[in-house]
Amino acid sequence: MAKVSPGQFVREVRQEMSKVTWPTRRETIITTIMVLIMTSILSVFFLGVDAVLGNLIQWVLSVG
Repeated sequence: MAKVSPGQFVREVRQEMSKVTWPTRRETIITTIMVLIMTSILSVFFLGVDAVLGNLIQWVLSVG
């Protein structure tokens, strides 16, 4: 890997940062809300799966 001077590194970082497309405030809010909704749905789903598997294991252990 080639050695790069600190000045060259900073110039390259600035050049790459100018290519970044930042989301708008509205896009950020909508994405945040969607993430919160999906994590809530998944937490309820896994709570149900955990309860069902827990009851199944309890039943199997009680039979033996």
